[in-house]
Amino acid sequence: MKVTYYACVDIGGTKVAVSLVAANGAPINQHTALLAKRTEPTIKTGAHTALPRQMIRMIDEACTSLHATRAQVVGVGVSSCGPFLSVAGQLELVASNICGGKSGLQNNDWHSIALERELRKVFPVLQIENDAVAALLAEVAWGALQGTRHAAYITWSTGIGAGLYVDGRVLRGKNGNAGHAGHMIVGDALCVHNQALVCGCGNVGDVQSQAAGSGIPKRFGMPSADLMRLAQSGDKEALRHVDLLCEDMARALYNLTAVLDLERIALGGSVFWHNQALLLPRLQAGVMRRFPAMTQGLTIVPAGLGLDVANYGALAALMGAPLREQ
Repeated sequence: MKVTYYACVDIGGTKVAVSLVAANGAPINQHTALLAKRTEPTIKTGAHTALPRQMIRMIDEACTSLHATRAQVVGVGVSSCGPFLSVAGQLELVASNICGGKSGLQNNDWHSIALERELRKVFPVLQIENDAVAALLAEVAWGALQGTRHAAYITWSTGIGAGLYVDGRVLRGKNGNAGHAGHMIVGDALCVHNQALVCGCGNVGDVQSQAAGSGIPKRFGMPSADLMRLAQSGDKEALRHVDLLCEDMARALYNLTAVLDLERIALGGSVFWHNQALLLPRLQAGVMRRFPAMTQGLTIVPAGLGLDVANYGALAALMGAPLREQ
């Protein structure tokens, strides 16, 4: 019997990652091997179909590396940054950090990407999910949110997003955009040129413009990796900047906790994950010093699936593990 595979695709504003998982092997869990992993920069030029074509090519290349063919892929799960629009019942991607038609921040004129339509032409068994919601599914099934009924997964990366889980149910909203906490207004910080920080979506003062990996250079004049490295070395100005970032993020985490009455928050994403020793205590303190009636019983923890949470999230989205039908 030929081995069959699930393809897991993670789409971010910076990179696209693809991996394969044996579909007719052992039961799926946090120890399931991610095979033929590959990563490329997210394509942002050319025709509006360039991104789905990149994904299809990467899946084909992953199959080839395992001496398999596209026909052996029995399902594709996609974990993608958002937001989305539902057009004729199919999801289109309108992320401002990929589509430049509205934001003018990218070197393309894409107003949307017909992601579902293009992928279904090749892979009829397909599930697309917001990346933070997909990660939430994986964390509840296999990671740090196991056993919870009121929780959130937060990604702090190129962008900022959330997957929300209340009363044992995933919250999605009318267009599948519930959890876009990055567009929550938290302040009015200025950029290095003393002008308002404007998000790609057009918002001024949202947490994404002020604290996301894409916003940190505009705010402080250096990439997030350089800022974090200086802060970890004890540089006082860098530490002050990190404190400001953590205050903005703590406001967002507290707001979610106050509105949803959460018991646990799992944090992931490249900005957080590579600097968690520096960031986690500041975030915990920033949230827990606020209204005790809202924060009592809350814990804030690193994602249990680490940097692979997006890959497992794509798999969980495809499998519906275990929450889609609840």
